[in-house]
Amino acid sequence: MSDSLRELWLRGIAFNEAAPADVLIRLLDETAGEAGVLMCEGRDLPDAVIDAALRHPVEGIRRALARNLRVDPARLAPLASDPSGLVRAYLAGGTRTLFEPRWVRPLPDDILVTFLTAQEGGEDGRVSERDIVGELWSSRQVPRSFPRDMAGHDHPALRLYAAFQWQSLTAAQRDVLLDDPDPAVREAARQGSRQLDPEVVEADLPPIGSRHGWFVLSTCALSPAVVERCFADDVVLPLAHNRHTPADALARLARHPDTEIRRLVATRPDLGPAAVAELRHDPDQDVRMRARLQPCICTWAECEAVQSVVDHGPDCTCPITVPPDQPSPDWYATCAASEDPVLRRVAASWPGLPAELVGTLALDDDEEVRIRLACHHPLAPPHILLDVFVTRPAHRPHLLTLPSFPRTGRTHLIGHPDPEVRALAAADPALPEPPLEDPDDAVRRAAAANSALTPQTLETLLTDLRTAEGAAANPSLPVPRMHALLDHCLNGAATPPTAARR
Repeated sequence: MSDSLRELWLRGIAFNEAAPADVLIRLLDETAGEAGVLMCEGRDLPDAVIDAALRHPVEGIRRALARNLRVDPARLAPLASDPSGLVRAYLAGGTRTLFEPRWVRPLPDDILVTFLTAQEGGEDGRVSERDIVGELWSSRQVPRSFPRDMAGHDHPALRLYAAFQWQSLTAAQRDVLLDDPDPAVREAARQGSRQLDPEVVEADLPPIGSRHGWFVLSTCALSPAVVERCFADDVVLPLAHNRHTPADALARLARHPDTEIRRLVATRPDLGPAAVAELRHDPDQDVRMRARLQPCICTWAECEAVQSVVDHGPDCTCPITVPPDQPSPDWYATCAASEDPVLRRVAASWPGLPAELVGTLALDDDEEVRIRLACHHPLAPPHILLDVFVTRPAHRPHLLTLPSFPRTGRTHLIGHPDPEVRALAAADPALPEPPLEDPDDAVRRAAAANSALTPQTLETLLTDLRTAEGAAANPSLPVPRMHALLDHCLNGAATPPTAARR
């Protein structure tokens, strides 16, 4: 047995969907090398394997498990207080793979609370609790509603965190935090309340051209004098983003010579009707489109939902997160029935759209409606997911992670010029003859993993470097054969594999 075959068998078994827990647990042995790490990070795992990985003595196994987005994050809670700070940091940072799923996994509250109240970064001392929290903030795994959820928490560190997110809180929550029994929380609340006092903001205004100045101008309540200074210095982009920008300033921004500024204000729910009417005749087509949509936008949640569509094209692969506030189901239903394709795209992007409306949008003439439905909605018909896979390569990694992606009905694609599409077809068990001699490596590997192949055929494929990994990943491979291969790979058993004896 060559080292190359050994690595291929181990990697194939690691991702064999039919491999039972006792087989997969054997791959956690250090002698399995990279295969066990790849398995812990890259596939769904039975509970017994998760339990074994959680208490595994090798840190690399636990680190890999911490980044597994296919495992229920609630099962990973022990890793938030792992002795290794790097394991904690991996869990806080989320996945870092090249083709990560677009749906961002929110961590459960108990894990977030553990991270945010930790007094140290692990027994090994390689990272600090601040480093771990920094990983957490950059990972997008903290739900945007989390500050509101923590505003009344018993632990002052969580209330302090909520106070730092002042503008995401309700007025009632702000009032309570201003009278908090903890002095640090009260001070943070007092500092937060200054963001909504235009005179205080003006008195403490940092240099307009600085990064902090941009943040203040784009988020805080501004006095007329500060607004005038922004126009005088031609630093108006932050004003277009700021929800507190006064109406007269918005009207001026709607006439700004910079097209990007006009685009940004065109969908704001607080834009006056006169400015909207002007923008509907704007020389820029995109500005006109946005202004056309504005009468349908009455809340900031609706504005955010529309902007998430109009600011991105059909091949957008940005992470998909849950906003803190959602438009009403009735608003989405109105969008789904709209004659405007952009509003139908907005509706197709909402995972909660009822099944009957999903069925209607699946037949939509607008391609981007169908693309958004395939990428965002759990009830999107499988044929839509397959169509988007074939026509839009940018979405393929994401689509393959979706539970509803079709595993059959792909045989008609076996002659497709794109090898990624042929590989998809090659795995269809309804295919009469999987293309084991295809010139592309990925297609041959997928063909060798086709569950329609017999165990006898797999024995031959297991000894061929071109097909060994796919054959080891084949769900038709008998479990005793999996164990036999692992015996040779991990224990150096003297008896050669069956195929090698022939």
